[in-house]
Amino acid sequence: MRNIILGIVCLCVCLTLDDALALNGRRTHTADGEGIEAAIRGEKLLKRVRRGWMWNQFFLQEEYTGSDYQYIGKLQSDQDHGDGSVKYVLSGEGAGTIFVIDENNGDLHATRRLDREEKAFYILKATVVNKWTGQKLEPETEFIIKLHDINDNEPKFSKEVYTASVPERSDIGTSVTQVTATDADDRMYGNSAKLVYSISQGHPYFSVEPNTGVIRTALGPGDMDREQREHYQVVIEAKDMGGQRGGLTGSTVVKITLTDVNDNPPRFTQSIYQFRVPESSKSGSIVGRIQATDKDIGKNSEMDFTIISGDGMEMFDISTDKETQEGLITVRKPLDYEKKPSYTIELQVQNTQEYVRFMSSGPKDMATVRLAVDDVDEPPVFEKASYLYEVKEDVAVGTVVGSVSAMDPDRARSIVNYSIDRRTDRGHLFNVYPMNGSVFLLKSLDRETTAWHNISIVATELNNPRQSSSVSVYIRLLDINDNAPMFATVYETFVCEKTKVGQRIQIVSAVDADEPSSGHKFSFSLAPKGTHHRNFSIRDNGDNTAGILTGQATYSRLHKSVYLVPVVITDDGYPMQSSTGTLTVRVCTCDHEGNMELCNPEALSSSPGLSTGALIAILLCVIILLLVVVLVTALKHQRKQEPLIISKEDVRDNVVSYNDEGGGEEDTQAFDIGALRHPAAAAALDEGAKQRRDIIPTDTLLYPTVHHPAPAPSTLLMPPISMAARDNGDVCEFINQRVMENDCNPTAPPYDSLATYAYEGAGSVAESLSSLGSASSEAEQDYNYLSDWGPRFRKLAELYGAEDSDF
Repeated sequence: MRNIILGIVCLCVCLTLDDALALNGRRTHTADGEGIEAAIRGEKLLKRVRRGWMWNQFFLQEEYTGSDYQYIGKLQSDQDHGDGSVKYVLSGEGAGTIFVIDENNGDLHATRRLDREEKAFYILKATVVNKWTGQKLEPETEFIIKLHDINDNEPKFSKEVYTASVPERSDIGTSVTQVTATDADDRMYGNSAKLVYSISQGHPYFSVEPNTGVIRTALGPGDMDREQREHYQVVIEAKDMGGQRGGLTGSTVVKITLTDVNDNPPRFTQSIYQFRVPESSKSGSIVGRIQATDKDIGKNSEMDFTIISGDGMEMFDISTDKETQEGLITVRKPLDYEKKPSYTIELQVQNTQEYVRFMSSGPKDMATVRLAVDDVDEPPVFEKASYLYEVKEDVAVGTVVGSVSAMDPDRARSIVNYSIDRRTDRGHLFNVYPMNGSVFLLKSLDRETTAWHNISIVATELNNPRQSSSVSVYIRLLDINDNAPMFATVYETFVCEKTKVGQRIQIVSAVDADEPSSGHKFSFSLAPKGTHHRNFSIRDNGDNTAGILTGQATYSRLHKSVYLVPVVITDDGYPMQSSTGTLTVRVCTCDHEGNMELCNPEALSSSPGLSTGALIAILLCVIILLLVVVLVTALKHQRKQEPLIISKEDVRDNVVSYNDEGGGEEDTQAFDIGALRHPAAAAALDEGAKQRRDIIPTDTLLYPTVHHPAPAPSTLLMPPISMAARDNGDVCEFINQRVMENDCNPTAPPYDSLATYAYEGAGSVAESLSSLGSASSEAEQDYNYLSDWGPRFRKLAELYGAEDSDF
């Protein structure tokens, strides 16, 4: 097989075989080389075989603008003898759409414009087959088509608009920000992607480094002043081809803001300020506002005001309003026009954050403030802010507890009257002399009830009652020994029937409502009189407690179950107070360890037995049982009566048969209505003749011609007919026919029912009362003949015989 000559035409450059091998990046072995390598490896050389394909990389220029298909190259096989029997086949990426091959001569073309930035290379496969048999003549092999880049993409910045900031008065060359642009063209091919940055707008304030895109300040501190100009707009361009002519350009906008530094000191708007302040102003009240200006902003404009000198340094304060940055002059101490009518202070203002680098005129400013005090009518002023007095609780009514004093601070020195604010003394325990302010008692006091009394004394100017002030007076009651001691609690004591003499059965203690300064000291003893001395004794422990001891070895619960032991408790105060407390001792049966087992019926609440919870549970059970009994009894007495209609759902008519014929409208005594009131009793007479409701009765004729001993059940039960009714045979026949139809109807309900038919019969003396057969309903009719039909039609004759005017 001969070598295949592969012709490559790309960008009008012919590549040699060695160049193609180098561009392909793959080793190509000849047959001789393969034989030498096989001999070196010790393998047997069977046959010398030549490679049929020697591949390379095809190169194609992007963005082809010609009208014809772009020629790539030519494939040729040594199997192609030019007789038209060889067919070239192309496969892979874009085969048949982007790339086509002439199957007869192997010419390779591109069908459309290609963009390297979208896809840089394509991998395809080619083979040679017999056109007639389809048999492969050469093995399938890959090859690559690479696109040569051209400068068809301009640089693009990562942002359309950049924002940056730099402190004002920065040095020359201070870095502001960096912009970055990219070029989609191939960096490895020419200078299409080599970018150079330049500034087209923003001179002479800023500059840009051509290779890095770093923007820097171009002027010195004196020219970059935020107070003069704060915002700058800079346009940066990026040009490819290394900035050479013919390169493409992209641009972006950089908005640069100068940030503030504290390069301006605050300044007062005035050199002298004047304010007036009433002497009645409270501490902390605002006198006036001082304004100062600062060209800086933010924290650099925050100011601090201070008072540095003047005769009002002790009387006034100044602070800074954080929102408005104004100085607030406030009253520090109470003012008195009568003592000093005016003040002068010197103020200083400066920034809280000093930056003296650029402050050539000094970081501080000074101003003078003159304050005039206005005279006002002031209320009386007490000598003290509050008063405290102590008095014994047994002091007599009318005794002076203490006194208060107030005066008018004005030059007029008005007379002051005193009174008690009764909202603070609702019990009217105290009063005050209106002229001198002496506080005295109106009622007796008791420390054990209330140990402290807080009242308010009001001082009012006599000439101007609207001017008043008040002061708090605290009165503390001192204790005296006026309460006797008593038992600390109620003791429940028991003694065993069998014990020993001197056995302690109870420890008692005492309490006293008084509070002596040296503390309580109680003594305990038994009352001098009585028989209890033989049964019990007492031992004072010396620590305000005492022990109750047995006086004999045995006690009889049957003989005496309860002992009352009087104990005398005495304190050591002056005057001495004492009381007698009675200790109840119960006699109980105890076990050998002294534990109580049984006492008399009046046993202690803590003795063994049922607990409170158990008693409550038993009581609830008894109450529930009684309620159940009452409910059962009530249900027995309340018997239900069987209703005429048992269920509301049973809506059928119920007809009761009774063997009594009425006598008409005049006969009100002949009908016995009891049969309707007691249907059960009436139905009991015919109990034997009743049938099931769902069985059709055998006797279907309501008015039989023969006599039956008892009436049979039927669908319609009616009273027996009279002789006059038997003469009306057509009516009987009509009703019997309807009864038979209902009894024989398979769809009829399986219970007795009432059916109503509007049939008047024939041959009636009164004829038909209906107006259906009348010739004209508007004609006048005479109904006087109804009066001749007897008493049964008398009412009807009265209704129809009356004139229209009567109605």
